[in-house]
Amino acid sequence: MSVTRRPAGFAPPVSTAFGRRARRPRTGTALTMVTVYVVLLFAVPSNLVIPALGSLGRPSVLWGLLLLLWWIVARLQAREADVRAASQPVRWACALLLVVALVSFAAAMLRGQPDDQVTTAMTALARLLSWGGVLLVTMDGLRTLRDVDALIARIVAAGAAVSVLGLAQFVTGQTLLDAFALIPGLEAEQAGVIARGGFTRPAGTATHPLEYSAAICSVLPLAITLGVIRADAGRGRLPWTWLPAALIGFSALLSVSRSGLIGLVVAVIASLPALPAAYRWIVAAGGTLAAGVAVVVVPGLFRTLVDLFSGIESDSSTLSRANGLARVPEFIESSPVFGLGFGTFLPRYYIFDNQWVLILLELGVLGLLAFGLLVLAAMWGAVSTVRRSPYGDVAALGRGIIAAIATSAVLFAFFDGLSFPGSAGVFFLLVGLSGAVRSIGHADGRIDVGRLLARPESDREGEPHGRGNATLPHAEPRAALRGERR
Repeated sequence: MSVTRRPAGFAPPVSTAFGRRARRPRTGTALTMVTVYVVLLFAVPSNLVIPALGSLGRPSVLWGLLLLLWWIVARLQAREADVRAASQPVRWACALLLVVALVSFAAAMLRGQPDDQVTTAMTALARLLSWGGVLLVTMDGLRTLRDVDALIARIVAAGAAVSVLGLAQFVTGQTLLDAFALIPGLEAEQAGVIARGGFTRPAGTATHPLEYSAAICSVLPLAITLGVIRADAGRGRLPWTWLPAALIGFSALLSVSRSGLIGLVVAVIASLPALPAAYRWIVAAGGTLAAGVAVVVVPGLFRTLVDLFSGIESDSSTLSRANGLARVPEFIESSPVFGLGFGTFLPRYYIFDNQWVLILLELGVLGLLAFGLLVLAAMWGAVSTVRRSPYGDVAALGRGIIAAIATSAVLFAFFDGLSFPGSAGVFFLLVGLSGAVRSIGHADGRIDVGRLLARPESDREGEPHGRGNATLPHAEPRAALRGERR
């Protein structure tokens, strides 16, 4: 029998439900730990910090570092498991990105840096380690589709809740977050309401409307996918099933942001091919209806949105982006391979509203390749889930994660997403989810479905079926199918 070593507490991957004879993996701890991160990421304002730690003192960043420490301890307590784990290209891509960042940091320190750049570079490395902890625990800790489904539902719920807050900010013209500044031991960095065209730009709990719109647009494909799975499985009434997606889409539309509108369009377009034909018209019609309602309910919104794109060639933000691209060779010529150092290119030099370009400047060509490889590896992991798993609900989640990662990657071309904790945290959560569903799809692909179907009906009576797939009984863990016990 093939064996592999897995960390203690990180159970082998299985699919949606379990047969009567199968022992349920104990993965709830990882789910709880990542859920706490989701709460800190969405519910706690991004500008709230522990004063003594500066920007490193954000609760979500500190919790990510704790997740990394927990993952390392779990790996050191490895034990044998009786199911072969899927290979994870995401893990190697993440390790490569971290190595490039460390080499770039060392090279930058050897060249000599101003004191403020040394501090920001060390903080940037700590943030990268924190995001890595979130990615690794999500990927290796969630070993059942039940846990993945639960985490996605919680991310969608958090996105919908923040969208409701954003709508309230749009209506009232206030941040509605003043109470958080009263929490002992925490301090709120300067923040306020940003307006455009006479409209308040909602930011939710984010530090900037761009961060807010990018985060909720990246969550939108997950909300659409979850709505399809639940509607297909008959869980919940149809209007309530689609409510989170409607709230997120409507709030993104009211963000009065070019990037937000582009993200909204990309999220919907990327989600449509993955949807069953019966649901595509629902999403398309729902999106059109939401846009119509927004235009009617909010006078002047249509004109403002049109103006965002009609005068784009003379817009100061657009001109700044174009001029910045022309200056990239000037900034990177001193260190084109490893860059200037992660976190060392401060706004006083130039503001690049493009995360891909900023990675090229700070981590060089190798860093850009490593980050691009991380995105591609995450998308490939989700693609392999769709190809290997015979279960509709597993494949649907894989497609939804592909669309969400694609949305986040496209939005990184319109603002420096890794400079903001909300958008960066969502991105690395999505990458971790791609690894988790890859493991589940890999386990599904090893199941002998023909043998499972050949079992007597009485033997399968009372066993749960996969969600969103009425044609195949749900797969049991490999050990259970063989009559083995761990």
